[in-house]
Amino acid sequence: MDDVFFQALVNLFALEHLFFLLLGTALGLVVGVLPGLGGVAGLSLLLPFVFDMDQASALAMMVGLLAPTTTSDTFPSVLMGIPGTSGSQATVMDGFPLSKRGEGARALGAAFTASLFGGLFGACVLTAAIFAARPIILLFGLIEQFMLIMLALSMIGMLTGNNALKGLATCVVGLVIGMVGYEPHGAFRLTFDLIYLSDGIKIVIIGLGMFAMPEIIDLVRRHQTISEDGTVLGKGWVRGVKDAFKNWFIVVRCATIGCIVGALPGLGGSVVDWIAYGHIIQTSKDREKFGTGDIRGVLAPESSNNAKEGGAMIPTILFGIPGSGSYAIMLSGFILIGIEPGTEMITTKLHLTYTMIWSLALANVFGAGSCILLAPYIARLTTIKYGYLAPFMLVLIFFAAFQATRIWADLISLFIFGTLGVFMKRFGWSRPALLIGFFLSTRIETSLYQSLQIYNSWDKIEGRWMLWLLVALTIVSIIAALRYNPNAGKTYSEDSDHTTRNRRPQILFTLLMLGVVMAAAVDGFKYETMGRIFPFTIGGIGLLFILPLLYQQCFATEPRTALCDRETNTETEHSEWYYLLWIIGMLVFMSIVGYALGAMFFIWHFVHVKVGKNHLRNGLMGLSAFIFLGVLSWALTLEYPPGLLQWVSATYFGYEMPFWIGGPQ
Repeated sequence: MDDVFFQALVNLFALEHLFFLLLGTALGLVVGVLPGLGGVAGLSLLLPFVFDMDQASALAMMVGLLAPTTTSDTFPSVLMGIPGTSGSQATVMDGFPLSKRGEGARALGAAFTASLFGGLFGACVLTAAIFAARPIILLFGLIEQFMLIMLALSMIGMLTGNNALKGLATCVVGLVIGMVGYEPHGAFRLTFDLIYLSDGIKIVIIGLGMFAMPEIIDLVRRHQTISEDGTVLGKGWVRGVKDAFKNWFIVVRCATIGCIVGALPGLGGSVVDWIAYGHIIQTSKDREKFGTGDIRGVLAPESSNNAKEGGAMIPTILFGIPGSGSYAIMLSGFILIGIEPGTEMITTKLHLTYTMIWSLALANVFGAGSCILLAPYIARLTTIKYGYLAPFMLVLIFFAAFQATRIWADLISLFIFGTLGVFMKRFGWSRPALLIGFFLSTRIETSLYQSLQIYNSWDKIEGRWMLWLLVALTIVSIIAALRYNPNAGKTYSEDSDHTTRNRRPQILFTLLMLGVVMAAAVDGFKYETMGRIFPFTIGGIGLLFILPLLYQQCFATEPRTALCDRETNTETEHSEWYYLLWIIGMLVFMSIVGYALGAMFFIWHFVHVKVGKNHLRNGLMGLSAFIFLGVLSWALTLEYPPGLLQWVSATYFGYEMPFWIGGPQ
């Protein structure tokens, strides 16, 4: 064990490792500050570039990016009243009121101190969990692994979102999307004779489509982008740090909550801050102060939000089950660099595991320190209209998606899944549940077939106590989730998002999800007996969840969680379709002139229409994006999607355009 620790320390403080850790941390700070991105989108952007890196450096980049994201997302939450990520929503409740009365520095000082402690606490818990879990993991065979995945999926489905049926149905839809491509018995499945789908859909496209594009569209629609007066931080940094130490018991309690919730697969980021915030309100005598600028309302969610990263890494490293949507992307990164989570991580690659854990702690230190040092400069960014940032971010995520397979179909796929994500968010379907279901699809199918072949008689499973323990835990978790559902007995008004009015769009979307599930079941008829098992099973389970949901949506006479349309109380100038048409126009224009030129003109025109008619400023913004894309292409040897212009030039004039205009590298 001493040799393992020594090797891990050597890896941790190697100059190359520290460089990539700091680089990842810098990227994570940017991702957290920009509303609309977050860990899933950030890692999805990074994933195409870690393929050729060595394992230690790639892990440093990914951990470095993920860790400070939950720290820097505090800036938009406190200074703008806009959650930087889904995990910083509760911080807005008291952080923004503090900022408006001139105590922004105090709120940020307290938040960063609590975040630092939460991150270090989570790393310590993770270190201890490795020791405790090693003998347990070694007891897991194929059938136990299969049952563990089933337990995780049931928890994800039951605990994500407001409605259990929607959560479970979303998991099934994710499993179906994960079935696309080459199936274990040698046939192509759900490809519709498209070569592009034969190798499946890339998780980068799913991640960016589900999480980045919907958030960007939502924010630009709402114009929640400007600080009216430039948000003066004021004084109080030291006071904020003292607040964290003064309320140390709150920080410790909420960090513990963060670790526990983070360890529950799929639950983490979307609810942990609200759980911690609710806990503090319930255990305080002066509850009326919360929501008006109480520093405890900042400390609670921030400590839990950072601690949950350590908790979420427990099922990720030990069992290969994503603790959150971000870790589903990270697991894909593991696969890219040749790391198999599970037994290998606690045996032959234990040193790499500890390097990753301690990198998480170090990245939290770097992230919190950087946030404090850069706070005055970052605060000035709150005066920037989101209309300036949105087109750049759209160009960036489409560029990252193209790196998946480097064909035009990547861009079309991203738009399709982005559109799906927009309406999933609108109608209350869990996007993390779909992403995790998608990632686990191949693994659960393989485990199912292997288990059926190996454990094909009662005598082979009757003595496997770990299996029956997992079966019992699965049943208990489902019963507990149904019985103690926080939404049970809750009533909603017709003015809420769960109104019975205007239910037709919701029903049509549910029918779409039903069609996806039915496609899997119908496709199962093409295969032999073994090949039918998984599609039929998934299709049947999906019907069990979606049909009752559809019935409730059609015949409900009063508001309920099965009904959800967030457009009910949203006041915006344009619908989501308006901005989806903008993106379609961008892609059409890019298909004519190529990606780089198309991006330049798209940014110019978007800013021209949405922000103001300043031709010099708008032109310089478009030109700067064009130059940035050119430098990026040159530095990383990347190609951009060519258009009709590049094809005509090469075919009819024999001239291949330079790479920075869409030609080959």
